[in-house]
Amino acid sequence: MRPPLDLSLYLVTDTRLCGERGVAVTVAAAVKGGVTAVQLRDPEADARTLCALGRSIQAELAGTGVPLIVNDRLDVAVWLGADGVHLGQRDGSPTTARRQLGPHAYVGLSVSRPEQLTHVPDAVDHLGVGPVFPQSTKPDADTPLGLDGLARIVRESPLPCVAIGGIGASEAAAVRASGAAGIAVVSAVCGQPDPETAARSLAHTLRPEVSA
Repeated sequence: MRPPLDLSLYLVTDTRLCGERGVAVTVAAAVKGGVTAVQLRDPEADARTLCALGRSIQAELAGTGVPLIVNDRLDVAVWLGADGVHLGQRDGSPTTARRQLGPHAYVGLSVSRPEQLTHVPDAVDHLGVGPVFPQSTKPDADTPLGLDGLARIVRESPLPCVAIGGIGASEAAAVRASGAAGIAVVSAVCGQPDPETAARSLAHTLRPEVSA
């Protein structure tokens, strides 16, 4: 009922790292560079601020075919009519999210340990796996999995996995070689002076047919 989500280069926004350039402008540049999905994440923003930010991102994504996924906040995803939601292990029920967003939405779930694979509801489309490496954008993240831990979860998962956590241009190829469907990046794009060039470099590493 919904086309497969292209997880190959998944951008997770960071308002602080985007700085004066702003999140929406950063997203627009990153999509030009080859980003295939965008997740709106700002755990410090209230619902009103997050909805306004989401609207500005939707305006930039219009006509690109790149979906907007909202991190954690199902209420914001519903209000925006977003393309989906991504939930952590303690951020609410994927089944509830599916019911509220409907059959055409994408529902992602974070996984950081292999044993969590036994509790993935049918409502989930894909998994966000990590952190793979040490990172600084999510202070409460679990212990890094490393490439071996990532490969184990990817191997045992019944769903496509997008790897996240400390992944930059130098790690992208090895992460993709683990069998992950793609990589999710934050600082590797949001924290760069030229998000379009940064995204294009990553996209070329993951998909050589994309011009560097």
